[in-house]
This record gives sequence, C-alpha cells and structure tokens, in this order.
Amino acid sequence: MTNTKIKVKPDSDVDKKSWLESHEHGYAKNLKNRHVQMIALGGAIGTGLFLGAGSRLHTAGPGLAVAYLVCGLFAFLILRALGELIMHRPSSGSFVSYTREFMGEKVAYVAGWMYFLVWATTGVVDITAIAIYMKYWNMFSDVPQWFFALSALGLVTLLNMVGVKWFGEMEFWFAVIKVAAIGTFLAVGTFFFATGHEIAGHQPGLDLIFNNGGIFPNGVLPAIIIMQGVVFAYASIELVGTAAGETENPKKVLPKAINGVIWRIGLFYVGSVVLLVTVLPWTMYEANVSPFVTFFGALGVPGIGTVMNIVVLTAALSSLNSGLYATGRVLRSLAMGGSAPKSLAAMNSQGVPFKGIILTVAINAIGVLLNYLIPSQIFELMLNVAALGVLSTWGFIVLSQIYFRRAVKRGEVEAVEFKMPGAPYTSWLTLGFLLVVLVMIGFDYPNGTYTLLMIPVIAIALMWGWSRTAHVKNKKPEGRVVPEVTVLK
Repeated sequence: MTNTKIKVKPDSDVDKKSWLESHEHGYAKNLKNRHVQMIALGGAIGTGLFLGAGSRLHTAGPGLAVAYLVCGLFAFLILRALGELIMHRPSSGSFVSYTREFMGEKVAYVAGWMYFLVWATTGVVDITAIAIYMKYWNMFSDVPQWFFALSALGLVTLLNMVGVKWFGEMEFWFAVIKVAAIGTFLAVGTFFFATGHEIAGHQPGLDLIFNNGGIFPNGVLPAIIIMQGVVFAYASIELVGTAAGETENPKKVLPKAINGVIWRIGLFYVGSVVLLVTVLPWTMYEANVSPFVTFFGALGVPGIGTVMNIVVLTAALSSLNSGLYATGRVLRSLAMGGSAPKSLAAMNSQGVPFKGIILTVAINAIGVLLNYLIPSQIFELMLNVAALGVLSTWGFIVLSQIYFRRAVKRGEVEAVEFKMPGAPYTSWLTLGFLLVVLVMIGFDYPNGTYTLLMIPVIAIALMWGWSRTAHVKNKKPEGRVVPEVTVLK
C-alpha cells in the first residue's frame, strides 16, 4: 500500500473543484447500468410495501393509494433534485459532498452525521426484522433472536468488504426477487379483476371500494396521518446518488434510472394497493400481516406464507446491505472534509472505505445486544430514530439543489440539462411537504411524540461533535483548516 495525503480544505477558491474531485480518488468504477437500474428499483421497493401496507390499509383503507401517490410524487421530485446535482458532479459522497460545496462544511457535517444516524439505526431495525422473519419457520423457533441478527450482520459485512461489484450484484438479485414477487401479484390480481372470478366469496371490482365506505372509509384524517409512515416506505431511494461515484458513465446511466422511479412507484405502490382493494374488501387486510399473504391465502395457494417470508427477508437484507454501503462512503466524505476522524477516509485494496463500514457495524452490533436484552421493544425504538434522519436527508438534498441553482445564477457553476421540473417552486413545495410530515410524526402518540422530543438531544450531540472536529481544534488565525487525511490505496 502507498499513502496519499490530501488536504482537508483548499488554499483558495480556485482549488475548490479539484479538491472536491480528489475526494473520489480510490473508488473503483465497477457498478454497471444493470446494477444502477436495480439499485434505483430496489430502493423504491421495501418492507414498507410488503409488510407495512397491511397495517396502513387497516387504518386508511383504499385512501392508502392516494397517500402512496402523493408521497411518491414528492419522492420523485427529491430524486430529480439529486439528479440535477449528480449531473453537475457525480460523487460517492452524494448530498454530503453537495452540501459542502454549496452550503459549507458545517452543514455538510450535520447532513452527513444525520444520514449516518439513519443507517446506523435502520441497520439495527433490519437485523431485528431478519431475526423475526427467520423465527417464522418452526425449525428455528428455539434459536435465540440475537443469533440470526449477528449472522446476518456478519454475512453482509463480509460481502461489502470485498468490493463494490459484490454490493451491486447483491442488490441486483435482491431487487430481482422483490420485483418478481410484486410482478406475480400484479399479474394474478389483474387476471381476477378482469375476469371477475370470485375470491373467498367476493367478486372483484370497484364495487368492493364503494360498498365498503368509499376511498376514505375512516375519513381523510387517517390517510393524512399515515403519510409519515408512507414516506419512510420510500427511504433509500437516494442511494442512487451515492452509487453515482462508482458507476461507469454516470451522467448517461443515472437520468434513465431516476426517471424510471416515477412509473415504478405508480405501478408497484399505487397499482398494488388499487388491486388489493378491488380484489378483496379492504377490511380483510390486517396489521402485521402482509396484504399479499392475505390475497394469496384467500386463493388457497399453498406455502404462500413461506414465499412471502423469503421476500420480506430479502428486502431486509437489501436494506442492511445498502446501509453499510452508504455509510462507508458518506463517512469517508465527512473525513475528507474534516468533519469526521481522518482515519475514516482509509480505503482497502478493493477501493472500499472499510473503516466507515466497521464503525457502522459496531453500532449495529449494539443492536445485536439489544436484541438479546429487549427483543420486543427494539424495532419500534430504532425505527422512530431513523425517521428523523430520513427527513433531514431529503431536506438537505433539496436545499443543496436550491443553492446549486443560486450558484448557477451567479455564474459560479454551469447549468445542467437534467433539471428538477418546476424548480424552484417545486423545491420549496417539497421542503414544505417534509415539514408537514415532521409535524405529523408528533400526532403518532406516544412513539412519534417522543421522537420529536429527541430533536433537542440530537442537536446537542451534533454541537458537541462539531466542537471536537478539526475545524474547531486546528485553526490557523485566518480560519483555514490544517489537518490532512491519509488514504490507503
């Protein structure tokens, strides 16, 4: 190995572009078009659809389709905002790198560590979910929950360490399984809807909606309140931004992948919910039971529970895999800017920022301990902490796009052709929507209320962390940062 020392901050504004580009040094461009397409697709399909849709249908009825559509449109706008930034400069640091460029290091520090919080806590949720899914099978009923959590974490960690190509391959096949599952339901559900064949004594059709209370059987308010849960069903769509830095020809591949998300959301989320409530009454769907299991169970399909359990297990493994990948890159970006320990910038011979991944694994390992101590409470606890990070991540993406447009107007950077439609009006509208969702979290008592009360605690922790960074401890009189980062290659 050889050492390359990179300054944390450029000596002048002229050096800024080359300094930012130097942060991409060492990454292997091994993600191909099929990988990126499936990463984008897989990021838009997760346990929020496979499992969470059951409880949301139980709460909001057919109005869930409207909630998915509204949140999906804003999720698409967020991706288009990110896409505009990617076309400006592809970066494995993703939105953290863009906040650094247009809003300063302090904002990048907050954005990056909040994103780390998302995936560190989501990783705990994922390994907990994996352990729960494994215990679905009776043969594993006596195996302690922590064992499956630790095994899943170990396997995904090992595969992340051997290079980005393995990450891409895992995500590709995880996405194939999820798409195949949804595709099968859409095909079978459409057949029964079109032919009118009875299912469990009910004839499919729009009458199943209008004869059971209409689109909003419990009123509009429940559909609005569940928006905060629906938003998190789309969490990880921003992963394509991180993947851009390790993609062959990203400026050609990424626009197609991003534009494809909107029809995927329409088909997989909105289309699935519409089919679910037109082939069976919405009252038949239950919380904590996959609505797809309910549907295929009504058809009398043998072994459907096992099949769907494999699918949701795949979705959880995919999320865990994505979390380790994303945090390794974001933590390296933070280190390159001086907002994280410089050791986190180190890369192994495969071009993997392994120390950032190890740090995330260490946090996830605490989740293994919590699975041992409080297996029943850990899932909801970590999910609510991750919720704040998801909103902040999306907010920083849109803010970076707004500041990018301002830089274009000042003539500091060149405009790009792949623009966020309707900006800047859609940019501010999206930020307003995210603020509304944040307020909605507080109405979800007690978990949501306690989540909002954690904001001051997180703010204090971030302020303390900033006081410990190189920016505060190692200043020259004129304010320049002096430490250097060592990158192993």
